[in-house]
Amino acid sequence: MPTPRPLALALLLALAAGLAAPDGHAAKKPAAKKAKAPAASAACADFYANANADWLKANPMPDSGAISSLGQLTARAQQQQRDLLDAAMNAPQGNVQKLLGDFWASGLDEAAVERDGANPVAPLLKRIDGIRKTGDVAPAIAALHQVGIPALFNFSADVDLRELDRHLGYFAQGGLGLPDPAYYTRGDADTQALLARYADYIRRILTLTGIPAKDLERETALVLDLEKRIAAAERPLVELRDPKANFAPVATAGLGKQYRNLQLDAFLKVQGVSDDTVSIANPALFARLDALVGGLKPAQWKTYLRWRVGDAMAPYLAKPWRDASFDFRGKVLRGETQPAPRWQQTLEAINLAAGPMLGREYAARYLPDATRRQAVDIADHVRDALVRNIGNSTWMSDAVKAEARSKLGKLRIEVGTPRRDLDYSVQPMGRGSFGGNMLIASTWRHREEMKRIGRGNADRRWDVLPQQPALAYDLAQNRLIVTAAMLQAPVLDAAMPQAAQYGAYGALVGHELSHAVDARGRMVDAGGDLRDWWTSTEAAAWDANAQKAAALYDGFAYPQLKGAKVNGRITRDENIADIAGLELARAALVAAGPAGGADADKAFYRGWAQVWAQQVTVDEAQRRSLQDVRAPGQWRSNGPVMQQGAFGSAFACKAGTPMQPPAQQRVGIFR
Repeated sequence: MPTPRPLALALLLALAAGLAAPDGHAAKKPAAKKAKAPAASAACADFYANANADWLKANPMPDSGAISSLGQLTARAQQQQRDLLDAAMNAPQGNVQKLLGDFWASGLDEAAVERDGANPVAPLLKRIDGIRKTGDVAPAIAALHQVGIPALFNFSADVDLRELDRHLGYFAQGGLGLPDPAYYTRGDADTQALLARYADYIRRILTLTGIPAKDLERETALVLDLEKRIAAAERPLVELRDPKANFAPVATAGLGKQYRNLQLDAFLKVQGVSDDTVSIANPALFARLDALVGGLKPAQWKTYLRWRVGDAMAPYLAKPWRDASFDFRGKVLRGETQPAPRWQQTLEAINLAAGPMLGREYAARYLPDATRRQAVDIADHVRDALVRNIGNSTWMSDAVKAEARSKLGKLRIEVGTPRRDLDYSVQPMGRGSFGGNMLIASTWRHREEMKRIGRGNADRRWDVLPQQPALAYDLAQNRLIVTAAMLQAPVLDAAMPQAAQYGAYGALVGHELSHAVDARGRMVDAGGDLRDWWTSTEAAAWDANAQKAAALYDGFAYPQLKGAKVNGRITRDENIADIAGLELARAALVAAGPAGGADADKAFYRGWAQVWAQQVTVDEAQRRSLQDVRAPGQWRSNGPVMQQGAFGSAFACKAGTPMQPPAQQRVGIFR
């Protein structure tokens, strides 16, 4: 199935006390007649709790995990996808909906899936059975990649770090059934127990592919032997986290001679790639793989490739296949207790193999033109606010200000769906074979992914799907991405007051746009070149402010955890972006005028706070406190609000109350 991009999204996307004292005459009233504290007092003590009181009451603490307003948005988007697919199944409007409706119907029809058995993979297994000699192995591997089943290694499109408007094909390590190469080499008891469970899983899948019982032990041993050989040549996962370490461009000319047994020149041709350069960050691995293809018997490769097909396709075939996959991958590797409902499994499969198709129809159905225009307008206003604030900055030099303004002037705002549509010509699916449809869709998506490779194609599509809520700054392409699914309450809804739209959606936009010119954005200049365009003066000023922000959040009590504090160091960058986002949205709202007074300001801040409503159990809070790079919802809400004097004016908060620290203690980013 479609493989992860080797650079991931780490580098390139940006895919976080007591009540005020009552007044004197109220304090003298008899206790039985004591008046409630004014609303302003509650807002000035803990604005998050005040703004989200109704939500918190209506959404009690779950038994485990967490619930949140953004999580509810995601669940709503998922239900919308179901509704769309139901409609496409019953009354499709156009060719794409016909494809999606048939795909959906075939997945929901469990009886048909059972009748279909292993038929979807029969042609692939037949192709593998045709391997007779060493020269047959590489073409079989290339054919599996073409249908979205990576074997032996991974190959995908990702950005060229020398030319950010270009994508290269990346040859990367893969081909293993376990997620970490270290599993194959460690000798501790837990790892050995895992390997034993893995061997059982291999036996079950090989049996289902037609391997006779008498040959199972030998064939399973052949798979494990080959995977151990591959794993021994692969790098530890920790070494794959550095994007630059995974980037090593080489000319495609000569690859066929250098890797004769892998036939990488022919491989590229089969994938539809004709570029002059690819990336091979670990040539020693591919030399080893080339030697394995040439040195091992074709029979061992046949068994390994049968296993790769069976493992990849098991979730989409009849129940014995699904059970085998879930018993190992679900229960053992992911810790799940039972499979997801059938509809959810089918929806996940469609998003995996045909996600861009579904996204196109989702946006057409659920994103009104008026909402799209409003989202673009607000984003434009927030960008303009950032440009103005940079111009007034006291910590940027004139040259750095000019570079920042130039970069923001070139920034693109893409809302709803990618600007460039895909080619939806694809083999008709029909409703008779869910597994067959999965292969058809995976082949289509792989084809479209391969079209990203080459100059001028890096913006071909997003790394998120329109039907999945997301708002991110794409550093490589200098663009803001807002998916169709994100434009719903509590982020942006037509029923929300305009000020609340700025407080919620506008502040999230500001959060992301700040990344264009912050300590991360400084690494890509206005021309799209990788270079640091700050001087040591800007770097020192940023670091000093960042330390102030980290110290601020270090002082916040972690909700649900007695005696624990927020880790201001690991949450620092997201906290800074939150503070920047709210200040930019506030500036944009004021500039958009006319001024709405205290009522508009209250709506603005409530819009922000209501984005972060959540209920998190103690166990989940403990886990997040140790590793989450985002602060808990209470402080994502309150932390940035505390930095704004306008909040105190709107809610009549006196200086020194919890939500209005003295001005000299506040943190500002671009103001």
